[in-house]
Amino acid sequence: MMNRTGALFGFEMRVTANNRQEHDMKVLIVESDPNLGLIWKRHLKRFGHAVDLAYSQDGAVLALQKIAVDMVILNLVLDHGSAFAVSDIVSYRYPKAKVIFVTDTSFFSDGSIFKLAPNACAFLRTQTPPEDLAAMVEHFGSAAMMQPTPAKHAPVPI
Repeated sequence: MMNRTGALFGFEMRVTANNRQEHDMKVLIVESDPNLGLIWKRHLKRFGHAVDLAYSQDGAVLALQKIAVDMVILNLVLDHGSAFAVSDIVSYRYPKAKVIFVTDTSFFSDGSIFKLAPNACAFLRTQTPPEDLAAMVEHFGSAAMMQPTPAKHAPVPI
């Protein structure tokens, strides 16, 4: 059940109204630490982006069913669920969307994340200053939004 603020299973949903402003980009943050997620969200909103926040894989999946995204900020180590599952869903549902992976571990510091997640565009430490993260979203998100939409193929009969 959704409460008055729109929180539903770890997904914070914006209340939309008829007078909703258009934003540059639609960004989904998937971060288990609510304080860190809110800091990032505030910085991105200052750039005029529509920002949603999920705290788990389930929350991210729910968000991705409700909203279209241009950019995802995804913590590689979620408390509940798999970041790679979220990245795969983003890649399938929104092929032009890019993912910025963040982590506080040294795992994947060899760059192999870019082989495992084709929609990965950056790999940052969670300690990255929020204004730097916002600049990365601006940079990679603008480039992603300019890509042509992939052609849809007809299903192959079995």
